[in-house]
Amino acid sequence: MRKIRLGNLIFKNPLILASGTFSFGDKFIEIVNQMGGIVTKGITLLPRNGNPPPRIWETPSGLLNSVGLENPGIDKFCKEILPKLKSLKTNLIVNISGNSPKDFEILSEKLNDTKIDALEINISCPNIRDVHNNKLIGQNPKATYNVVRAGRKKTNKVIITKLTANFIDPLLTAQAANDAGTDAICLINTLYGMAIDSKTGKPCLGGVTGGLSGPAIKPFALYCVWYVASKLKIPIIGCGGIMTADDVKEFLWAGSTLVEIGSANLRNPYTGIEILKNLRRM
Repeated sequence: MRKIRLGNLIFKNPLILASGTFSFGDKFIEIVNQMGGIVTKGITLLPRNGNPPPRIWETPSGLLNSVGLENPGIDKFCKEILPKLKSLKTNLIVNISGNSPKDFEILSEKLNDTKIDALEINISCPNIRDVHNNKLIGQNPKATYNVVRAGRKKTNKVIITKLTANFIDPLLTAQAANDAGTDAICLINTLYGMAIDSKTGKPCLGGVTGGLSGPAIKPFALYCVWYVASKLKIPIIGCGGIMTADDVKEFLWAGSTLVEIGSANLRNPYTGIEILKNLRRM
């Protein structure tokens, strides 16, 4: 299988384990090391407790998650968690989240001198909102530009900007991220969703709403990748409902350079290994 170059990084195969599905990469190391890369769960400036349970709810052909970015904060991550990841033999990508350009500036600067390989700027998570208008940063091209530009000024690491397709034309934010200096974009993150208990009328998730992922969103994710790839020359990491080697091939044909495997890992942590084996047989 051919290697893939992204910026100054080489990926031994196109498979990346998506943020939030393999913790920080210190679990199942024998799996992680066979992938092209891994994205850590999201890191913020300060520790976050996340949303109240239940945090996961199964839906037809997918699942809703409302984890709420539970994490120990950047300082504890750098001091206690990052040293444990020295045994990783794949690209280590740290997902960072914040509510303002300043947040991303500080996070990028703190991680610039570490041994990580890349940053994934997460402006698509429902829990990340602009401090000025309470909207997703990724729903505003100007805010997208400002955040990515702030990170770009403070790091020489490869930057991947994870965009949303929730109530925004992703081409507009992809162009903004590209203009600000991102090395690649990731499409798509989860879509808004919720579940209601038909007996009680109450929301099934502790956080009320969540992000829908899994096979249910794959056709839309494929469309978004194809749409942006046909209009803009920028490396795209495709994700959204990838479960099989055929799914990977479809995203690559649609215009992805690499792919991220997400909720499939929660069902079976060996999904990536199975996909890799099947890709090699094709």
